[in-house]
Amino acid sequence: MSAAPSLSVRNVEKSFTMHLRGGMRLPVVKGVGFEIFPGECVVLGGPSGVGKSSILRMIYGNYAVDGGQILVRQGDGYADLAAGDPRTVLALRREVIGYVSQFLRAVPRVPAVDVVAEPLVSRGVDRAQARDRAAAMLRRLNLPETLFDLPPATFSGGEKQRVNIARGFITQHPVLLLDEPTASLDATNRDIVCDMIDAKKAAGAAILGIFHDEIVRDRVATRILDVTTFSARKAA
Repeated sequence: MSAAPSLSVRNVEKSFTMHLRGGMRLPVVKGVGFEIFPGECVVLGGPSGVGKSSILRMIYGNYAVDGGQILVRQGDGYADLAAGDPRTVLALRREVIGYVSQFLRAVPRVPAVDVVAEPLVSRGVDRAQARDRAAAMLRRLNLPETLFDLPPATFSGGEKQRVNIARGFITQHPVLLLDEPTASLDATNRDIVCDMIDAKKAAGAAILGIFHDEIVRDRVATRILDVTTFSARKAA
């Protein structure tokens, strides 16, 4: 294990303001702290509602942080995503942090192969080469080639998720966040995604994920982090 973590979360807390309830504040998590090293797949454990998805979204910059630091290794130093402006967050997403959500949010009318290729194109890869690599990823995930040039909005849930996974895995981001990536998949494609996660670990990626599927969790996790210890709702 490398002596330098790829991701260091320090004393992070989050609450939501309920504007329709007179500004009432709803605490979610507090005192969140952990590190993830290259080659690890750390799984956020605990029941629904304890804040697992909120932690992922704070690390990706979708949710603002009330307090604490989210330090992401960038070159020889660290950037604090929690304190970063929008430009910093976007740069970290482009270069350092990949994310596979539960749902594909693609631009309408853009073909699936271009949805998958876009993260490579945005990093300077030739478009034709990026499309070839995207097509290879989609083939690996058993998406029919007849769908490659169609927009994913017309696809089934499992087909959309395979496009989503291909898009998230096509780059070599040092940090990869996974939010239930196998939830809509059959057993065959679930096993393929597990193989892809193992390959990312072997390549040195630091992975943080949520997996309610016990088979997947038991196979890919190097350790499980119990989020109930950070649940502000339980402690309130």
